[in-house]
Amino acid sequence: MAGETGIFVGAAGSERQELVLRRANRHGLIAGATGTGKTVTLQVLAEGFSAAGVPVFVSDVKGDLSGLGMAGSPTAKTHDIFAKRAQEIGDTAWRYGELPVQLWDLFGEQGHPIRATVSEMGPLLLARLLDLNDTQEGVLNVAFHVADEEGLLLLDLDDLQAMLAHCAERASELSTKFGNITRASVGTIQRQLLQLRTQGAEHFFGEPALEISEFLRTDDRGRGVVNILAADKLMASPRLYGSFLLWMLSELFETLPEIGDPDKPVLVFFFDEAHLLFDDAPKALLDKIEQVVRLIRSKGVGVYFVTQNPIDIPEDVAGQLGNRVQHALRAFTPKDAKAVRSAAETFRANPDVDVATAITELKVGEALVSVLQEDGSPSPVERALIRAPGTRVGPLTPGERAVLITTDAVGDKYDIAIDRESAEEMLAAKADEAVAAAAEAQAETAADKAAAAQAKEHARIAKEAERTRLATQRAQATATSPWAKVATSAARSASSSLGRQVANEVGREIFGGRGRRSTSLGAQLVRGVLGGLFRG
Repeated sequence: MAGETGIFVGAAGSERQELVLRRANRHGLIAGATGTGKTVTLQVLAEGFSAAGVPVFVSDVKGDLSGLGMAGSPTAKTHDIFAKRAQEIGDTAWRYGELPVQLWDLFGEQGHPIRATVSEMGPLLLARLLDLNDTQEGVLNVAFHVADEEGLLLLDLDDLQAMLAHCAERASELSTKFGNITRASVGTIQRQLLQLRTQGAEHFFGEPALEISEFLRTDDRGRGVVNILAADKLMASPRLYGSFLLWMLSELFETLPEIGDPDKPVLVFFFDEAHLLFDDAPKALLDKIEQVVRLIRSKGVGVYFVTQNPIDIPEDVAGQLGNRVQHALRAFTPKDAKAVRSAAETFRANPDVDVATAITELKVGEALVSVLQEDGSPSPVERALIRAPGTRVGPLTPGERAVLITTDAVGDKYDIAIDRESAEEMLAAKADEAVAAAAEAQAETAADKAAAAQAKEHARIAKEAERTRLATQRAQATATSPWAKVATSAARSASSSLGRQVANEVGREIFGGRGRRSTSLGAQLVRGVLGGLFRG
């Protein structure tokens, strides 16, 4: 357990090995082959930090660290082993007991969901996470800037993808202000986001966003709350895990003040099976972890990596790990032998301990321990038995997990996702409005065309009517004029005189009456016509 100044880790004979709380923010490493006791060491340290009032965050890759929320049992198969060990190292304070825990799960299946908004992640971290080049990062920055200018909230991946599509549609307009925006760059970013989505990132990006202060709680007894992240499924999605870690470390870095070396850490991280993290992590995450390990110490945060082999940790990170607990390594291959030598060389020498030989001889629950002392120097390496944990060694049952989830201080604050109006909905609404306006304009144009055609037809009909009216009027005017009367009378007289002359001539021809006064038919016709005109 933890005293006022240190955490009891184990004992080398009668000499206690304690992790000094003032130096616990100088980070640490727990290493060893599978089955050598690393998980128990992690539990012991987590119990000590919690008892000292230091909140803890643990990534639970195998699922067995959830047992921190339940007390160990005298009926467990490990009870006799632990009781014997407590007696061997003189741990008279050893007893079973649970820790206050909060269970988290990015997928919301084994704990409270953890979410962050796209805006909180920001374009810089996203660009690093997606491994974008400078041009693509510039396009991503434009999307964030335009969204900010136009009041479009970027909360989830749907919002970001909709915003990128919107920028592509406005590329010619935006390029004059922000530089070239190509469809190729937008397409690359969209494909990277799709890859992130296939790993389950839609579960992480959204609301309600987690408040980082949730990881900094203590219970009513002053014990630090242990936050356990279910990472068994998460480790199969390295980009999603990287997204979460980038966000969390950045939030802590921006939120916590500089405090130097406090009497005890503000928060301690344990990354179990860290080799899995470093094997598949994007370069952006590795760079961020290195930065955090270097700088976050002054904010009172300690980071502890738990892995099988010390060489699994990048050198730039490993060089910052001051507190070390090395369990057994197996030198079955040349690579293993090299790892043993490398591990042995990292400890402060102790003339009484042959480190290279001891590493291969350590039994389960035994480890080589070197921690930072009060003056900041590493203690000489000692071969020690690790104290027995008071919490359960093994996972929670589904029923126990459900009870702890519903009874912790978090409650249901994050359990139900919120999908409020954001960029995707607002852009869709604008698109619908544009379609409706276009349809309305098209309808108005069609109506105008119909009205014009109808007006043209009316004009044609009116013109024809006017033409007919004028023709009728002219006809009537002509019929009532003096010259019309003269012409009509002449025509009647001419026809009457012509008729008489024709009849006379016909009669003479028939009855043979030709006399002196008779004239030709043509002359008589002319005279008849002229006479008729003057009589009329």
